[in-house]
Amino acid sequence: MSSVPQPQAAVAAPAPGERTQIMGVLNVTPDSFSDGGRWYNHADAVDHGFSLLAGGADIIDVGGESTRPGAARVSEEEELGRVVPVVRELARDGAVISVDTMRETVARAALDAGAAIVNDVSAGQSEPGMLALAAEAGVPIILMHWRGHLGDTSVKPHYADTVAEVAGELEDRVRAALAQGVSREQIVLDPGLGFSKNARHNWDLVSRLDVFAGMGMPLLVAASRKRFLSALVAPDPSETAALEDRDSATAALTVLAAQAGAWAVRVHEPRSSRIAADAVHQAQLAYARTAASARVREAGTRLAGSEAGTVPEAEPGPAPRGSAAERGPGAQPGDEAR
Repeated sequence: MSSVPQPQAAVAAPAPGERTQIMGVLNVTPDSFSDGGRWYNHADAVDHGFSLLAGGADIIDVGGESTRPGAARVSEEEELGRVVPVVRELARDGAVISVDTMRETVARAALDAGAAIVNDVSAGQSEPGMLALAAEAGVPIILMHWRGHLGDTSVKPHYADTVAEVAGELEDRVRAALAQGVSREQIVLDPGLGFSKNARHNWDLVSRLDVFAGMGMPLLVAASRKRFLSALVAPDPSETAALEDRDSATAALTVLAAQAGAWAVRVHEPRSSRIAADAVHQAQLAYARTAASARVREAGTRLAGSEAGTVPEAEPGPAPRGSAAERGPGAQPGDEAR
């Protein structure tokens, strides 16, 4: 048995007093875009899964098929052989597992092996039976915004209004899931950063994560090590960016996601993002605490004034740092980080 503290499997938007969850990426593939091949061996994959937990991950997302641009699909048998034994061994030791797959058969086998969440980047469009499986099993399913396989050169990233169109297309997938018997409480939304989107589209979405967090379902943000972040530190070519720098940029996105109320962030290196999420959580707790104290003081002042026959008007205090009030009219979440 592993000595790693066992995570919780709650899938819901963070309530007061809760922090954003950390989902660690475990690619059991030879060709994933940032760490392909490192955990392809079964024993190495299992060891890395427990390392992710030790580094602060709450959930391990196990995938056996690369979704990098230009990647060819693997056979069903190959994907099953990569994913299911790893899921079984990690789940047996108490890890909370999500299975990253577009195939119903792989998702079903992974759930039978102990997985607790289905993460389908196609949102049920690759295989419609995936939605019925989620309904049958009663497990959470992550629906990501997707316009087709990354290897499909006919898929072009064009949006007149990125945020509105992505949100609208996600709502379409929610309706499709509901029609298959999936309950709204089971659904997690993912705006699909990097999928059918260029850097500008990705930053448009990052700047308005509050829109997706406000759609009434938990939000997953998966930006880890993606090209639009790598380009911040190595613009030409972005692939030369050091992993440490990519992870620093990822941790910054974790801060923005946590501030927006995301349920979880999906990351390759959990430690820096866990620290970032913990820092936001502590700041939110402190703000709630000081705001409550201010309300108590204001109520006491008003009561004293009422007893004296006068009720002084409360002077407005400074707006919370980074709030819409501080940024001014028309500002959007994320402006404070620009």
